[in-house]
Amino acid sequence: MANELTLGFSPCPNDTFMFYPLVHGLVETGGLHYREQLEDVETLNQLALAGRLDISKVSYHALGHIRDDYALLRSGSALGRGCGPLLVASEKCDLCELRGKTIAVPGRFTTAKLLLRLFDPALDNFIIMPFNEIMDAVLCGNVDAGLIIHESRFTYQGFGLHKLLDLGEWWEGETGLPIPLGGIVARRTLGVETIAAVEQALKAGVEYARSHPDEAGRYIGEHAQEMSPEVCAAHIGLYVNDFSTELGDEGVRAITCLLQRAEQAGIIPASEAPLFMTP
Repeated sequence: MANELTLGFSPCPNDTFMFYPLVHGLVETGGLHYREQLEDVETLNQLALAGRLDISKVSYHALGHIRDDYALLRSGSALGRGCGPLLVASEKCDLCELRGKTIAVPGRFTTAKLLLRLFDPALDNFIIMPFNEIMDAVLCGNVDAGLIIHESRFTYQGFGLHKLLDLGEWWEGETGLPIPLGGIVARRTLGVETIAAVEQALKAGVEYARSHPDEAGRYIGEHAQEMSPEVCAAHIGLYVNDFSTELGDEGVRAITCLLQRAEQAGIIPASEAPLFMTP
């Protein structure tokens, strides 16, 4: 069993909230130590694609490309209802008018981009940029529309932007399932014993965080300096839920459905690898 593992997660409040107990030794880790690396979600996707992290938060879109090398963990996911990416523009318009127009997306392997491709393959003129630059790009007219995630869904109206599409509403209407955005993966070469220990510690950490919601305030604030406490709290409230503690059958069905649809659309490669390595 490895003693020190690299652990990648984002500086977004939901991740720092959930991982605070684990990286600060507030839960039993089974003798494992974690070297944290905080990066935006698309950087984490790229690091996992390159096989450079032992454990990492990744977009479920990225998971579709790394299933042979990484297994999903049952805790730590961002998955739920009413939390999907939003397509916004400076002026209201019909979605068909965006075909051929430029759309800013928050990364090549983000679930947001995958969902938009599943919604309408004709919306395909993408410009990739960091998620926190998308609203400004729309406002400045550098792109015709933008696909926003994270805290932007709480603030876009204050910038005078208009919601054209809620991909979460679309997904839930299509499938009846919650929307899977991001999950925690572990390198399969770590082995079943180590992965089981990580999964147990992560679940304990999420449970601790949810039962001690104020303890991580300073740590969260250090990594979300430009975000108001109100937006931080709304962010955590939206993205940390029962699915974060344990995916459960419904969460697994949602992830499986997303990956199957992405395979059928030719967006991700097929894989025979099981989604999980632990029972």
